[in-house]
Parts: sequence; C-alpha cells; structure tokens
Amino acid sequence: MKIILNSNYKTKEKSILQLVSHFFDEGNLIVQGSRNTIKSNFIGEEKVNIKFFQKPGFFKSIIYSFLRSTKAKRSFDYANYLIDHHIQTPIPIAYVEERNSLGFLGDSFYICQQIDYDFTIRELIHNPLFPNRNLILEQFTEFTFKMHEAKVNFLDHSPGNTLILETGDGNYDFFLIDLNRMKFEDLSLEMRLDNFKKMWLSKQMVKVVARKYAQLSGQNEEKLSQLLLKKTKDFKRKITKKKYWKRKLM
Repeated sequence: MKIILNSNYKTKEKSILQLVSHFFDEGNLIVQGSRNTIKSNFIGEEKVNIKFFQKPGFFKSIIYSFLRSTKAKRSFDYANYLIDHHIQTPIPIAYVEERNSLGFLGDSFYICQQIDYDFTIRELIHNPLFPNRNLILEQFTEFTFKMHEAKVNFLDHSPGNTLILETGDGNYDFFLIDLNRMKFEDLSLEMRLDNFKKMWLSKQMVKVVARKYAQLSGQNEEKLSQLLLKKTKDFKRKITKKKYWKRKLM
C-alpha cells in the first residue's frame, strides 16, 4: 500500500491509513456510485472526505498501473495545482494506492478536506427565484474566468462539481470538486465558452454569464452571448438525443 501525504499531515499517516482500512465499515455515506464511493469521517476533530476508486478492469488496470496517473493521484496533484494558483478546492490531504507484487493497481483512495457547503449551481438552474441568483452567477463567472486565466480546462465543469459557500455580505466562495478530468493549457475563446456548456444554463443565465465574462475578458458581449447560447443548446440537444436512444434500446 502506497500513501502520499500533504506535508501538513505527515504526523497523521497512521490515522489516515486506519480510515482507509476501515472505509467500508465506518464513516457517513455521501455518494454510492457504481464504481466510486464517497464517505466523510474524522481525523481527530477534522472532518474529511474519502473517495474510493474501485479496482479497474484488466485493460484499464494496465493503463493506470503503467501508462497514466491513477484517478487518486490526479485528484491529489490537480488539487495542489489549483491551490497553488489560488483557485479554491477542498485541501488535499493524501492519496492511497494498493498494488500487487507485479505493480498492478488495485483499490485506491483520495482524502481531502470536507466542505460543508450551502448549495451548488444545480439549485440555481432548477429555481429561477433562487435568492441572489444573478449575483451568484456573476461571481461564479468570475471564478471560472480566474480558472481559465490559470490555464485550467476543467472538462467536468458541470452543475454539481462546484460547491458554493455563502460567506455573508453578498459574497460567495466556490470550491471545485471531482478533479480527475482536467487539462492545463492556454484556452482559446472557443475553449473557454466550451467549458460552460455542461452547466445546463437557461437562456437568461447565459446572458448573465456572457455579460460578466465580457467585462472580465474585454470581449464583445453580444458575440459571447450568441456563442455560449449555441454551445449550450447543442449540448442539451446532444444529451436529450442520447437519453432518447438509450430509452429506446432498453
């Protein structure tokens, strides 16, 4: 079993390994997926989040064992990159990988700070009357622009993957989660707007985002609004069509 620790948690190694060893028997369930499970637990008095990545199948095992970083390692490394560039994400604490004698990956875990957030963008999408909706969207757009300026292309920038915490006086903090799918590169305008398409924004929300992003980037607001609206509609159409054919084939 291999463990890589945040330097601030070097003295907590034994406690972290104990959390991993008792993962299936202890802790509070947050997400139960088909392959990944997320629980919360405690290291001393600190509440932490533990994400379990199930042992990959044979072919993926070869890839993750010898050709590509594991999901747990990417989560840890990407979180550190974000924090180094002043983009908020739950503080990475450690990642743990189990490997056999031949070096093949088994189960793996990512441990980070637990954020007790107030809501996500999903709540804004489903409730047009959500308090301070436009203000939150503007601040979220500023957060995303800052992310783009730091050369972060977050491929899973979707409604549930940014936790939002209200800090008072009309201000909000945003925390990226589910960090496995990222690229670090210079982003063209097309790529930047592409990064918003999975947010499932309404036409009104698109206008708010486009206006704020135009202010921040110096781009033409109308141009951004039209491009973003098209990308959003195309994405919604693609997902709706995919769901339709999935139902038909079931």
